[in-house]
Amino acid sequence: MKAMMLMVAMTVLILLSGEARERETVPGGFTPEMEWFKDAKFGIFIHWGIYSVNGDGASWPIFNNKITFEDYMKQGDSFTAKNYDPEAWAKLFKEAGARYAVLTTKHHDGMALWDTQAGDLDVIGKTPAGRDLVKPYAEALREQGLKVGLYFSWLDWANKDYGTIGKMRKTDAKKKTPDSTEAWQRFRTFNDTQLKELCGYQPDLLWFDGDWDVSEEYWDMKGMREKLKAWAPNVILNARMGEYGDYDTPEQGIPFAQLNGPWELCMTMCPGWGYSERMQASVNNHIDTPYLIQLLSETVAMGGNLLLNVSPKPDGTIPQWQQDSLRQIGAWLKLNGEAVYGSTAGIHKNHYAGCSTISKDRKTLYLFVSSDPVNGLMLKGLQNTPKKISVLGAPDAEVNIKNAGGAPWNNVPPSRFLDVPDDLDIGLGRVIKVELDEAIDLYTGKSGKISQN
Repeated sequence: MKAMMLMVAMTVLILLSGEARERETVPGGFTPEMEWFKDAKFGIFIHWGIYSVNGDGASWPIFNNKITFEDYMKQGDSFTAKNYDPEAWAKLFKEAGARYAVLTTKHHDGMALWDTQAGDLDVIGKTPAGRDLVKPYAEALREQGLKVGLYFSWLDWANKDYGTIGKMRKTDAKKKTPDSTEAWQRFRTFNDTQLKELCGYQPDLLWFDGDWDVSEEYWDMKGMREKLKAWAPNVILNARMGEYGDYDTPEQGIPFAQLNGPWELCMTMCPGWGYSERMQASVNNHIDTPYLIQLLSETVAMGGNLLLNVSPKPDGTIPQWQQDSLRQIGAWLKLNGEAVYGSTAGIHKNHYAGCSTISKDRKTLYLFVSSDPVNGLMLKGLQNTPKKISVLGAPDAEVNIKNAGGAPWNNVPPSRFLDVPDDLDIGLGRVIKVELDEAIDLYTGKSGKISQN
Protein backbone atom coordinates (compact mmCIF):
# COMPACT_ATOMS: atom_id res chain seq x y z
CA MET A 1 0.00 0.00 0.00
CA LYS A 2 2.87 2.36 0.80
CA ALA A 3 4.38 1.70 -2.61
CA MET A 4 1.05 2.41 -4.33
CA MET A 5 0.65 5.67 -2.38
CA LEU A 6 4.21 6.61 -3.33
CA MET A 7 3.56 5.94 -7.03
CA VAL A 8 0.43 8.11 -6.94
CA ALA A 9 2.28 10.87 -5.08
CA MET A 10 5.14 10.81 -7.59
CA THR A 11 2.73 11.12 -10.49
CA VAL A 12 0.81 14.00 -8.90
CA LEU A 13 3.98 15.91 -8.05
CA ILE A 14 5.37 15.61 -11.56
CA LEU A 15 2.08 16.56 -13.16
CA LEU A 16 1.86 19.62 -10.92
CA SER A 17 5.45 20.61 -11.66
CA GLY A 18 4.72 20.64 -15.36
CA GLU A 19 7.47 18.18 -16.19
CA ALA A 20 5.03 15.62 -17.60
CA ARG A 21 3.98 16.98 -20.96
CA GLU A 22 1.16 15.07 -22.60
CA ARG A 23 -0.01 15.77 -26.12
CA GLU A 24 -3.53 14.92 -27.23
CA THR A 25 -2.49 13.88 -30.72
CA VAL A 26 0.58 12.75 -32.57
CA PRO A 27 1.16 12.26 -36.30
CA GLY A 28 1.87 8.56 -35.59
CA GLY A 29 2.59 5.93 -38.21
CA PHE A 30 4.95 7.91 -40.43
CA THR A 31 7.03 4.83 -41.14
CA PRO A 32 6.44 1.09 -41.59
CA GLU A 33 9.17 0.57 -39.00
CA MET A 34 6.58 1.57 -36.38
CA GLU A 35 5.04 -1.90 -36.56
CA TRP A 36 7.65 -3.48 -34.27
CA PHE A 37 7.17 -0.65 -31.78
CA LYS A 38 3.39 -1.06 -31.67
CA ASP A 39 3.84 -4.78 -30.96
CA ALA A 40 6.70 -4.47 -28.44
CA LYS A 41 4.66 -3.08 -25.51
CA PHE A 42 7.52 -3.18 -22.98
CA GLY A 43 10.90 -1.46 -23.01
CA ILE A 44 13.61 -0.45 -20.54
CA PHE A 45 14.72 3.16 -20.04
CA ILE A 46 18.29 3.57 -18.73
CA HIS A 47 19.25 6.85 -17.07
CA TRP A 48 23.00 6.61 -16.61
CA GLY A 49 25.51 9.43 -16.43
CA ILE A 50 27.76 11.35 -14.10
CA TYR A 51 24.66 12.52 -12.19
CA SER A 52 24.51 9.01 -10.67
CA VAL A 53 27.49 9.92 -8.46
CA ASN A 54 25.87 12.51 -6.18
CA GLY A 55 22.37 11.25 -6.90
CA ASP A 56 20.82 14.70 -6.66
CA GLY A 57 19.05 14.52 -10.01
CA ALA A 58 19.91 14.18 -13.69
CA SER A 59 21.16 17.58 -14.91
CA TRP A 60 18.41 19.62 -13.26
CA PRO A 61 20.51 20.79 -10.27
CA ILE A 62 22.47 22.91 -12.79
CA PHE A 63 19.39 24.58 -14.22
CA ASN A 64 17.81 25.10 -10.79
CA ASN A 65 20.97 26.76 -9.44
CA LYS A 66 21.41 24.13 -6.73
CA ILE A 67 25.02 23.54 -7.72
CA THR A 68 27.59 25.34 -9.82
CA PHE A 69 28.34 23.89 -13.21
CA GLU A 70 31.95 23.27 -12.14
CA ASP A 71 30.95 21.35 -9.00
CA TYR A 72 28.37 19.35 -10.93
CA MET A 73 31.02 18.28 -13.45
CA LYS A 74 33.29 17.10 -10.64
CA GLN A 75 31.00 14.09 -10.39
CA GLY A 76 32.80 12.85 -13.48
CA ASP A 77 35.86 12.10 -11.35
CA SER A 78 33.96 9.22 -9.72
CA PHE A 79 32.10 7.94 -12.77
CA THR A 80 34.15 4.78 -13.32
CA ALA A 81 31.86 2.34 -15.21
CA LYS A 82 34.34 -0.26 -13.91
CA ASN A 83 31.65 -2.95 -13.58
CA TYR A 84 29.74 -2.01 -16.72
CA ASP A 85 28.65 -5.24 -18.39
CA PRO A 86 26.38 -4.47 -21.35
CA GLU A 87 26.01 -8.17 -22.12
CA ALA A 88 24.60 -8.74 -18.63
CA TRP A 89 22.30 -5.74 -19.07
CA ALA A 90 20.96 -7.09 -22.36
CA LYS A 91 20.38 -10.58 -20.93
CA LEU A 92 18.53 -9.06 -17.96
CA PHE A 93 16.31 -6.95 -20.22
CA LYS A 94 15.48 -9.96 -22.35
CA GLU A 95 14.73 -12.03 -19.25
CA ALA A 96 12.44 -9.20 -18.14
CA GLY A 97 10.42 -9.64 -21.32
CA ALA A 98 11.42 -6.26 -22.76
CA ARG A 99 11.61 -5.92 -26.53
CA TYR A 100 13.75 -2.77 -26.62
CA ALA A 101 15.81 -0.44 -24.45
CA VAL A 102 16.70 3.27 -24.48
CA LEU A 103 20.01 4.58 -23.08
CA THR A 104 20.60 8.23 -22.17
CA THR A 105 23.58 8.91 -24.44
CA LYS A 106 23.55 12.61 -23.52
CA HIS A 107 21.33 14.28 -20.94
CA HIS A 108 20.81 18.03 -20.52
CA ASP A 109 24.21 18.36 -18.81
CA GLY A 110 25.95 17.81 -22.17
CA MET A 111 28.12 14.87 -21.08
CA ALA A 112 28.27 12.37 -23.96
CA LEU A 113 28.63 8.64 -23.27
CA TRP A 114 30.44 8.12 -26.58
CA ASP A 115 33.59 9.46 -28.19
CA THR A 116 32.11 12.57 -29.77
CA GLN A 117 34.15 14.57 -32.24
CA ALA A 118 31.90 17.62 -31.89
CA GLY A 119 33.57 18.72 -28.65
CA ASP A 120 35.57 17.43 -25.70
CA LEU A 121 32.80 16.86 -23.15
CA ASP A 122 32.48 13.08 -23.06
CA VAL A 123 33.17 10.21 -20.67
CA ILE A 124 36.24 9.21 -22.66
CA GLY A 125 38.24 12.31 -21.82
CA LYS A 126 36.47 13.61 -18.70
CA THR A 127 35.88 10.52 -16.54
CA PRO A 128 37.75 7.37 -15.43
CA ALA A 129 35.31 5.37 -17.58
CA GLY A 130 37.62 6.31 -20.45
CA ARG A 131 35.79 4.50 -23.26
CA ASP A 132 32.77 4.50 -25.54
CA LEU A 133 29.82 3.18 -23.53
CA VAL A 134 27.24 3.30 -26.34
CA LYS A 135 28.78 0.91 -28.88
CA PRO A 136 28.96 -2.16 -26.60
CA TYR A 137 25.43 -1.43 -25.37
CA ALA A 138 24.08 -1.44 -28.94
CA GLU A 139 26.00 -4.58 -29.84
CA ALA A 140 24.83 -6.44 -26.72
CA LEU A 141 21.16 -5.58 -27.31
CA ARG A 142 21.33 -6.79 -30.90
CA GLU A 143 22.96 -10.02 -29.76
CA GLN A 144 19.87 -10.65 -27.63
CA GLY A 145 17.46 -9.71 -30.41
CA LEU A 146 16.40 -6.44 -28.75
CA LYS A 147 15.78 -3.16 -30.53
CA VAL A 148 18.31 -0.38 -29.83
CA GLY A 149 17.08 2.96 -28.53
CA LEU A 150 19.24 6.04 -27.90
CA TYR A 151 18.14 9.07 -25.85
CA PHE A 152 19.44 12.51 -26.85
CA SER A 153 18.76 15.92 -25.31
CA TRP A 154 18.11 18.75 -27.77
CA LEU A 155 19.13 21.33 -25.20
CA ASP A 156 22.63 21.43 -23.73
CA TRP A 157 23.35 23.39 -20.56
CA ALA A 158 27.09 22.95 -21.06
CA ASN A 159 27.18 24.65 -24.47
CA LYS A 160 27.26 28.45 -24.31
CA ASP A 161 26.03 28.74 -27.87
CA TYR A 162 22.75 27.16 -26.77
CA GLY A 163 22.34 30.05 -24.35
CA THR A 164 22.10 32.55 -27.19
CA ILE A 165 18.41 31.63 -27.41
CA GLY A 166 17.66 28.93 -24.85
CA LYS A 167 17.67 29.26 -21.07
CA MET A 168 20.80 27.93 -19.38
CA ARG A 169 19.51 28.52 -15.84
CA LYS A 170 16.08 28.86 -14.26
CA THR A 171 16.75 32.52 -13.44
CA ASP A 172 17.65 33.46 -17.04
CA ALA A 173 15.34 35.85 -18.82
CA LYS A 174 13.45 34.16 -21.63
CA LYS A 175 14.85 35.22 -25.01
CA LYS A 176 12.43 35.92 -27.82
CA THR A 177 14.95 35.96 -30.64
CA PRO A 178 18.54 34.75 -31.00
CA ASP A 179 21.18 37.14 -29.67
CA SER A 180 23.56 35.75 -32.24
CA THR A 181 22.48 33.98 -35.41
CA GLU A 182 26.04 32.80 -35.90
CA ALA A 183 26.25 31.30 -32.39
CA TRP A 184 22.92 29.52 -32.75
CA GLN A 185 23.98 28.09 -36.08
CA ARG A 186 27.18 26.82 -34.43
CA PHE A 187 25.03 25.04 -31.85
CA ARG A 188 22.81 23.56 -34.55
CA THR A 189 25.90 22.26 -36.34
CA PHE A 190 27.21 20.86 -33.05
CA ASN A 191 23.94 19.00 -32.46
CA ASP A 192 23.81 17.74 -36.04
CA THR A 193 27.33 16.38 -35.72
CA GLN A 194 26.51 14.50 -32.52
CA LEU A 195 23.28 13.09 -33.93
CA LYS A 196 25.04 11.91 -37.07
CA GLU A 197 27.59 10.17 -34.83
CA LEU A 198 24.81 8.43 -32.90
CA CYS A 199 23.11 7.40 -36.13
CA GLY A 200 26.36 5.60 -36.92
CA TYR A 201 25.27 3.02 -34.33
CA GLN A 202 22.19 2.47 -36.54
CA PRO A 203 19.63 2.82 -33.74
CA ASP A 204 16.12 1.48 -34.18
CA LEU A 205 14.75 4.36 -32.11
CA LEU A 206 15.85 7.88 -31.20
CA TRP A 207 14.28 9.21 -28.00
CA PHE A 208 14.49 13.00 -27.84
CA ASP A 209 14.02 15.28 -24.86
CA GLY A 210 14.44 18.96 -24.05
CA ASP A 211 12.36 20.36 -26.89
CA TRP A 212 10.24 22.61 -24.68
CA ASP A 213 12.58 25.57 -24.25
CA VAL A 214 13.14 26.70 -27.83
CA SER A 215 10.39 27.02 -30.41
CA GLU A 216 10.25 24.55 -33.28
CA GLU A 217 11.14 27.14 -35.91
CA TYR A 218 14.68 27.47 -34.58
CA TRP A 219 15.26 23.73 -34.73
CA ASP A 220 13.79 23.12 -38.20
CA MET A 221 12.35 19.82 -37.02
CA LYS A 222 11.07 18.96 -40.48
CA GLY A 223 14.60 19.26 -41.83
CA MET A 224 15.96 17.34 -38.82
CA ARG A 225 13.62 14.44 -39.52
CA GLU A 226 14.85 14.30 -43.11
CA LYS A 227 18.49 14.28 -41.97
CA LEU A 228 17.91 11.59 -39.34
CA LYS A 229 16.11 9.33 -41.81
CA ALA A 230 18.99 9.80 -44.24
CA TRP A 231 21.58 8.89 -41.60
CA ALA A 232 19.55 5.98 -40.14
CA PRO A 233 16.81 5.01 -42.62
CA ASN A 234 15.01 2.55 -40.34
CA VAL A 235 14.96 4.70 -37.22
CA ILE A 236 11.72 5.76 -35.53
CA LEU A 237 11.47 9.01 -33.59
CA ASN A 238 9.52 10.01 -30.53
CA ALA A 239 7.28 13.07 -30.61
CA ARG A 240 9.52 15.46 -28.73
CA MET A 241 10.45 17.14 -31.97
CA GLY A 242 7.45 19.26 -32.73
CA GLU A 243 5.05 17.66 -35.19
CA TYR A 244 7.63 15.39 -36.79
CA GLY A 245 7.86 12.44 -34.42
CA ASP A 246 6.25 9.03 -34.75
CA TYR A 247 4.74 8.44 -31.32
CA ASP A 248 3.70 10.28 -28.19
CA THR A 249 5.49 10.11 -24.82
CA PRO A 250 3.40 10.81 -21.71
CA GLU A 251 5.65 10.87 -18.65
CA GLN A 252 5.15 9.54 -15.12
CA GLY A 253 1.36 9.29 -15.42
CA ILE A 254 -1.03 7.08 -17.41
CA PRO A 255 -3.23 9.25 -19.65
CA PHE A 256 -6.88 9.49 -18.60
CA ALA A 257 -8.04 9.99 -22.18
CA GLN A 258 -7.27 7.74 -25.13
CA LEU A 259 -4.37 9.11 -27.18
CA ASN A 260 -4.53 9.19 -30.95
CA GLY A 261 -1.84 7.06 -32.53
CA PRO A 262 0.96 5.03 -30.92
CA TRP A 263 2.28 6.11 -27.53
CA GLU A 264 4.63 5.12 -24.76
CA LEU A 265 4.52 5.86 -21.04
CA CYS A 266 7.94 6.42 -19.47
CA MET A 267 7.94 5.70 -15.74
CA THR A 268 10.41 5.36 -12.88
CA MET A 269 10.61 2.52 -10.34
CA CYS A 270 11.41 4.94 -7.51
CA PRO A 271 11.69 8.73 -7.07
CA GLY A 272 14.10 10.20 -9.61
CA TRP A 273 15.45 9.02 -12.95
CA GLY A 274 19.14 8.61 -12.13
CA TYR A 275 20.69 6.51 -9.37
CA SER A 276 20.48 7.99 -5.88
CA GLU A 277 21.88 5.96 -3.02
CA ARG A 278 19.96 8.14 -0.61
CA MET A 279 16.58 7.63 -2.31
CA GLN A 280 17.03 3.93 -3.03
CA ALA A 281 18.26 3.02 0.44
CA SER A 282 14.70 2.81 1.75
CA VAL A 283 12.42 0.05 0.46
CA ASN A 284 9.54 2.47 1.00
CA ASN A 285 10.80 4.31 -2.09
CA HIS A 286 10.64 1.19 -4.25
CA ILE A 287 7.56 0.53 -6.37
CA ASP A 288 6.76 -3.11 -5.66
CA THR A 289 6.53 -5.58 -8.55
CA PRO A 290 2.74 -6.15 -8.32
CA TYR A 291 2.19 -2.44 -8.88
CA LEU A 292 4.65 -2.39 -11.78
CA ILE A 293 2.74 -5.25 -13.40
CA GLN A 294 -0.51 -3.39 -12.81
CA LEU A 295 1.08 -0.34 -14.43
CA LEU A 296 2.08 -2.41 -17.46
CA SER A 297 -1.39 -3.93 -17.64
CA GLU A 298 -3.13 -0.55 -17.46
CA THR A 299 -0.82 0.83 -20.16
CA VAL A 300 -1.28 -1.96 -22.69
CA ALA A 301 -5.02 -1.97 -21.96
CA MET A 302 -5.07 1.56 -23.39
CA GLY A 303 -2.96 0.51 -26.38
CA GLY A 304 0.34 1.97 -25.19
CA ASN A 305 3.88 0.79 -24.41
CA LEU A 306 5.57 0.98 -21.03
CA LEU A 307 9.17 2.24 -20.92
CA LEU A 308 10.25 1.38 -17.38
CA ASN A 309 13.33 3.13 -16.02
CA VAL A 310 16.36 1.57 -14.33
CA SER A 311 19.12 3.63 -12.81
CA PRO A 312 22.61 2.07 -12.84
CA LYS A 313 25.23 3.08 -10.29
CA PRO A 314 28.36 5.02 -11.29
CA ASP A 315 30.22 1.70 -11.67
CA GLY A 316 27.62 0.43 -14.16
CA THR A 317 25.78 -2.09 -11.97
CA ILE A 318 22.00 -2.06 -11.87
CA PRO A 319 20.67 -2.09 -8.27
CA GLN A 320 19.76 -5.62 -7.21
CA TRP A 321 16.20 -4.74 -6.25
CA GLN A 322 15.60 -3.38 -9.75
CA GLN A 323 17.04 -6.55 -11.25
CA ASP A 324 14.75 -8.66 -9.04
CA SER A 325 11.69 -6.66 -10.10
CA LEU A 326 12.56 -6.99 -13.77
CA ARG A 327 12.95 -10.75 -13.48
CA GLN A 328 9.59 -11.03 -11.73
CA ILE A 329 7.96 -9.00 -14.51
CA GLY A 330 9.64 -11.33 -17.00
CA ALA A 331 8.21 -14.39 -15.25
CA TRP A 332 4.74 -12.83 -15.43
CA LEU A 333 5.18 -12.01 -19.11
CA LYS A 334 6.38 -15.53 -19.86
CA LEU A 335 3.04 -16.74 -18.55
CA ASN A 336 0.81 -13.97 -19.90
CA GLY A 337 2.76 -12.45 -22.79
CA GLU A 338 0.21 -13.61 -25.36
CA ALA A 339 -2.16 -10.97 -23.95
CA VAL A 340 0.49 -8.24 -24.13
CA TYR A 341 2.74 -8.48 -27.17
CA GLY A 342 1.07 -7.50 -30.44
CA SER A 343 -2.19 -6.71 -28.66
CA THR A 344 -4.49 -3.75 -29.20
CA ALA A 345 -6.38 -1.64 -26.67
CA GLY A 346 -8.99 -3.53 -24.68
CA ILE A 347 -12.63 -2.93 -23.91
CA HIS A 348 -13.97 -0.08 -21.76
CA LYS A 349 -14.11 -0.72 -18.02
CA ASN A 350 -17.88 -0.34 -18.24
CA HIS A 351 -17.75 -3.75 -19.91
CA TYR A 352 -15.15 -5.33 -17.62
CA ALA A 353 -13.97 -3.80 -14.34
CA GLY A 354 -10.32 -4.54 -14.99
CA CYS A 355 -7.64 -4.37 -17.64
CA SER A 356 -8.11 -6.08 -20.98
CA THR A 357 -6.60 -6.32 -24.44
CA ILE A 358 -7.82 -7.55 -27.81
CA SER A 359 -5.91 -9.53 -30.43
CA LYS A 360 -5.12 -7.89 -33.76
CA ASP A 361 -7.80 -9.91 -35.57
CA ARG A 362 -10.23 -8.82 -32.81
CA LYS A 363 -11.39 -12.41 -32.28
CA THR A 364 -9.77 -12.90 -28.87
CA LEU A 365 -10.43 -10.92 -25.72
CA TYR A 366 -7.98 -11.09 -22.81
CA LEU A 367 -9.21 -10.26 -19.31
CA PHE A 368 -6.53 -9.46 -16.72
CA VAL A 369 -7.08 -10.73 -13.18
CA SER A 370 -4.89 -9.03 -10.58
CA SER A 371 -6.36 -10.55 -7.41
CA ASP A 372 -8.53 -13.47 -6.31
CA PRO A 373 -12.03 -12.89 -7.77
CA VAL A 374 -14.09 -13.80 -4.71
CA ASN A 375 -17.42 -13.55 -6.53
CA GLY A 376 -16.20 -14.31 -10.02
CA LEU A 377 -15.65 -11.92 -12.90
CA MET A 378 -18.40 -10.03 -14.69
CA LEU A 379 -18.27 -9.32 -18.43
CA LYS A 380 -20.99 -7.02 -19.74
CA GLY A 381 -22.19 -6.10 -23.20
CA LEU A 382 -20.51 -8.87 -25.21
CA GLN A 383 -22.76 -9.64 -28.18
CA ASN A 384 -20.63 -12.60 -29.29
CA THR A 385 -21.12 -16.04 -27.81
CA PRO A 386 -17.71 -17.16 -26.48
CA LYS A 387 -16.29 -20.12 -28.39
CA LYS A 388 -13.79 -21.09 -25.71
CA ILE A 389 -12.65 -19.65 -22.37
CA SER A 390 -9.32 -20.61 -20.81
CA VAL A 391 -6.57 -19.37 -18.51
CA LEU A 392 -3.19 -18.51 -20.01
CA GLY A 393 -0.52 -20.82 -18.67
CA ALA A 394 -3.08 -23.15 -17.09
CA PRO A 395 -4.60 -25.28 -19.87
CA ASP A 396 -6.34 -27.62 -17.44
CA ALA A 397 -8.10 -24.85 -15.52
CA GLU A 398 -11.83 -24.87 -16.18
CA VAL A 399 -13.62 -21.51 -16.33
CA ASN A 400 -17.39 -21.81 -15.96
CA ILE A 401 -19.69 -19.18 -17.39
CA LYS A 402 -23.14 -18.13 -16.18
CA ASN A 403 -25.43 -15.77 -18.05
CA ALA A 404 -27.64 -13.29 -16.28
CA GLY A 405 -30.44 -11.45 -18.05
CA GLY A 406 -30.24 -10.46 -21.68
CA ALA A 407 -32.86 -9.93 -24.38
CA PRO A 408 -31.44 -11.21 -27.66
CA TRP A 409 -34.60 -10.31 -29.59
CA ASN A 410 -34.02 -6.72 -28.44
CA ASN A 411 -30.27 -6.91 -29.15
CA VAL A 412 -29.42 -6.76 -25.44
CA PRO A 413 -26.75 -9.35 -24.47
CA PRO A 414 -26.64 -11.02 -21.05
CA SER A 415 -24.14 -10.14 -18.37
CA ARG A 416 -21.71 -13.03 -18.14
CA PHE A 417 -20.19 -14.22 -14.88
CA LEU A 418 -16.94 -16.16 -15.15
CA ASP A 419 -16.08 -18.49 -12.28
CA VAL A 420 -12.33 -18.95 -11.93
CA PRO A 421 -11.25 -22.21 -10.25
CA ASP A 422 -10.73 -21.80 -6.51
CA ASP A 423 -7.37 -23.57 -6.65
CA LEU A 424 -5.96 -21.34 -9.41
CA ASP A 425 -2.86 -19.54 -8.14
CA ILE A 426 -3.37 -15.89 -9.12
CA GLY A 427 0.17 -14.94 -8.00
CA LEU A 428 1.19 -11.67 -9.65
CA GLY A 429 -1.85 -11.86 -11.90
CA ARG A 430 -3.45 -14.16 -14.47
CA VAL A 431 -5.22 -13.64 -17.77
CA ILE A 432 -8.50 -15.16 -18.93
CA LYS A 433 -8.58 -15.83 -22.69
CA VAL A 434 -11.98 -15.47 -24.34
CA GLU A 435 -12.02 -16.79 -27.91
CA LEU A 436 -14.77 -15.64 -30.29
CA ASP A 437 -16.08 -16.85 -33.67
CA GLU A 438 -16.14 -13.35 -35.13
CA ALA A 439 -14.59 -9.98 -34.40
CA ILE A 440 -15.67 -8.71 -31.00
CA ASP A 441 -19.04 -6.96 -30.98
CA LEU A 442 -20.00 -4.86 -27.97
CA TYR A 443 -23.38 -3.53 -26.91
CA THR A 444 -23.19 0.17 -26.06
CA GLY A 445 -26.88 1.03 -25.82
CA LYS A 446 -28.87 2.24 -22.85
CA SER A 447 -31.04 -0.88 -22.57
CA GLY A 448 -34.36 0.12 -20.98
CA LYS A 449 -37.78 -1.47 -20.69
CA ILE A 450 -38.73 -4.53 -22.76
CA SER A 451 -41.97 -3.87 -24.63
CA GLN A 452 -42.03 -7.10 -26.62
CA ASN A 453 -41.12 -10.71 -25.74
